[in-house]
Amino acid sequence: MDYLEEKCKQEATNTALEHQFVTPTIPSISKHLAEDDFEDFPCSQLFYEEAKQDSGTATNHNRTNDLCNIEVGDVCTSMVSHKYPKDEKRKSLRDSLKYTLAGNAKAHTPQISRTMQIKETIIMEELDVAQKTVETSSEIDLGPFYGLPSKVADLIEQYKGIKNLYDWQHTCLTLESLRQRKNLIYSLPTSGGKTLVAEIVILQELLCRKRDVLMILPYVAIVQEKVRGLSAFGVELEFLIEEYAGSKGRFPPIKRRTKKSLYIATIEKGHSLVNSLIETERISDLGLVVVDELHMLSEGSRGAVLEMALSKVLYTSETTQIIGMSATLNNVNELQQFLKADYYTDNFRPVELKEYVKLRDSIYEVDNKEENNFTLSRVLNYKYSSNMLRMDPDHIIALVTEVIPNHSCLVFCPTKKNCENVAEMICKYLNKAYLGHREAEKKQLIEDLRNTGNGTICSVLKRTVPFGIAYHHSGLTSDERKLVEEAYSSGVLCLLTCTSTLAAGVNLPARRVILRAPYVAKDFLKRAQYKQMVGRAGRAGIDSAGESILIIQEKDKEMVRELVSKPPENCYSNLMHDCGKGFQSLLLSLIGLKIAKTAEEIYQFACYTLFSVQQKHLSKEKSLWDITKESMEYLTSKGLVYTKHCPETQQLIFEVSRLGQATYKGSIDLSYCDMLYNDLRKGLEGLVLQSYLHLLYHVTPYDMVTQCSPDWMIYFRQFNLLDPVDQKVAGNVGVPESFLARKVSGQSVKKSAEERVVNRLYLSFILHALVKELDIWTVSSKFNMPRGFIQNLLGSSASFCSCVLHFCEELDEFWAYKALLLDVTKKLSYCVKSELIPLMEVAGVLEARAKQLYNAGYTTLAHLANADPQMMVKTIEHLSKRQANQIICSAKMLLTEKPKPLQEEVEELFAFHLIYQL
Repeated sequence: MDYLEEKCKQEATNTALEHQFVTPTIPSISKHLAEDDFEDFPCSQLFYEEAKQDSGTATNHNRTNDLCNIEVGDVCTSMVSHKYPKDEKRKSLRDSLKYTLAGNAKAHTPQISRTMQIKETIIMEELDVAQKTVETSSEIDLGPFYGLPSKVADLIEQYKGIKNLYDWQHTCLTLESLRQRKNLIYSLPTSGGKTLVAEIVILQELLCRKRDVLMILPYVAIVQEKVRGLSAFGVELEFLIEEYAGSKGRFPPIKRRTKKSLYIATIEKGHSLVNSLIETERISDLGLVVVDELHMLSEGSRGAVLEMALSKVLYTSETTQIIGMSATLNNVNELQQFLKADYYTDNFRPVELKEYVKLRDSIYEVDNKEENNFTLSRVLNYKYSSNMLRMDPDHIIALVTEVIPNHSCLVFCPTKKNCENVAEMICKYLNKAYLGHREAEKKQLIEDLRNTGNGTICSVLKRTVPFGIAYHHSGLTSDERKLVEEAYSSGVLCLLTCTSTLAAGVNLPARRVILRAPYVAKDFLKRAQYKQMVGRAGRAGIDSAGESILIIQEKDKEMVRELVSKPPENCYSNLMHDCGKGFQSLLLSLIGLKIAKTAEEIYQFACYTLFSVQQKHLSKEKSLWDITKESMEYLTSKGLVYTKHCPETQQLIFEVSRLGQATYKGSIDLSYCDMLYNDLRKGLEGLVLQSYLHLLYHVTPYDMVTQCSPDWMIYFRQFNLLDPVDQKVAGNVGVPESFLARKVSGQSVKKSAEERVVNRLYLSFILHALVKELDIWTVSSKFNMPRGFIQNLLGSSASFCSCVLHFCEELDEFWAYKALLLDVTKKLSYCVKSELIPLMEVAGVLEARAKQLYNAGYTTLAHLANADPQMMVKTIEHLSKRQANQIICSAKMLLTEKPKPLQEEVEELFAFHLIYQL
């Protein structure tokens, strides 16, 4: 025993001395840390953070002196006998040990104002009261702000500018459904304030119930916007925000000991996160799942993925609450049955919306109360010349100039090309007075756009931005799109011509919204799309009313009459989309996750899906059991699952094969899993590692191959520019030089290469050029392809590379790919010089902004986290104070997520002490 005691003392002494001389430097991320958070901090930071919990400066000073006088040899005694001043309860060895080590580190106590300490004490008391209320009662609205500290209301006012909630928001937050933690669906018009209700419920779960939350959003851009917007709340209220979009996200997520996490994810990443939590038996840690745009359940394969995720949560965790929200829902009863949820709806809209339909020389006001739906409002009397009438028969210029430049306007167009044409057409007929409106800021915007393109700027934007007009569609690069959105939000741009994707993307409202035609490409508008577009009209707190004008032709009049009057389309399950691929993927993951093993268990789970609720009118010929049976037969025939006899239950059970395991863990489309496996296996026979080209070929997305039509002259030229070793890659994958030479010369090809392989290699040439740090504009010019397509290719490849990495991790024969693809994923995710990567980890910081920050001296996350927002605004061009604050908060959040040192060391000492006690 003497030896063990001496050993324990020696270990503690070494640890204390080591960290007295080698002190990790970690920026102070949060001003208000609870005691339980200390276990995430190194010793050098412990005493500094704990001292701030004291009620007075003098007390802090005294305790500093006392602790610093503790003898190192007394570590083992003090870690058992020391009592914390707050609750006088004996703490665990881990806490005592860390507390003592903190004293030995001799950190200095900063001077903390008495006012700040009192304020923080009140906040912590409020939070404690709210938490106890939740633990002892089903009600959560007994606290200062819906069961939350009053600081939450202050933060909402500070960062969102909202002082008072709408009546419907108060009603919704005090619903019996939320009191009893039942699942809930709620629906209101666009701009009604749905998101704020969800965010308050999220904070209740994180702060009061101390459980993690998953928020699912439809697009990467919206995820990034939400991460930026909530980072300040995370820093101030001390919870973590983790982004799951594109290639970002850990699987499984880190298990936090104290702080809780808000996972903000796209649909696909949210599903993968749910899978990993089920696999690690941590799904019960998830207290709440919030789904924005719940109607996405009916959106093809993405809808199927969302349904899979929700079904798994419903089946595996009885304690996880689900909340779904949408502006367009019709068959609510079926959705309620699926989610076992209550329903709340309201017609509230903060700004009145006036809808009009324009037919040639007349404008009709939409009146849904009348059977006719159109009531003649007024006749246009715009005086157009015959030439101008030919150019603008729909009077778009007249309709726009009634609003701009003092108010904002959106013009939705059917196609990307039409967006650019309409923007140029409007500018052509505007007088020069428009050029003077905020002229200096528009010049700066043009300069910023030129900088993002390394000296190149889009010719259309160069002509239209001086008039305060720009186009917005997927053809823009991410940097361009962000600059345009920021300029429009600040009023520098007064008009955007855009495609329908903007309506479902970031929040960009307008005084007037004009729909150029009732079409998206060649497809007639759906009711949900129409409502989303016109819902952008009217800016809360700015406009007293919003206007939408739909321009139609005589041939579309009856279809439009139905469009503006009928209810939204029903939300149908898409598990059977594309020949039932979604249903098959669901069953594969069920078996892989061991949620279900027998045919009966699989069928039982299938009854938890939306498809089971709607099966009678979605599949009249086959029963749910027949569909389940056929899907299992398909998976077996593909070699993804197999059956074996269980001696214990005397039943046949299903298990996944190695390929099946890799397929569902990598979220690989069932159509491509065989193809991917064969391509990777063939690649190992002669993997070329002189450059990234061969690896890039293997992570080029299969679903983008059909969107590519190679220019043979460019193809052959780029091939000849490769090193001889890299040229072998083409031959290895099945595209020999002779094939390209014959194609470029127009000769007939005797032995044709597989079109899929040819197109995929062409796309990998594009990625190879990007990875060599060529900018998107240069690559766009080299390959004569739209820069927006190249941007999409880059983003899709980064996501697919992450999937292929998870796929390879499950297959031993692909061990070589595991380490290689980690670096490729990072290359594709950022595609910039290595020194910019840390800055681009911050939500919303793209390449152009990262360069600005780096050149201004903000070269690390720590620099950003400790930056002064006012100084940053002065230093960085075209950066608002709001954006600066978001960048700083996001950087602080990322630093908070970093693994904390000393944890393993403390665990070892703790285990050793247990041995000592025994």
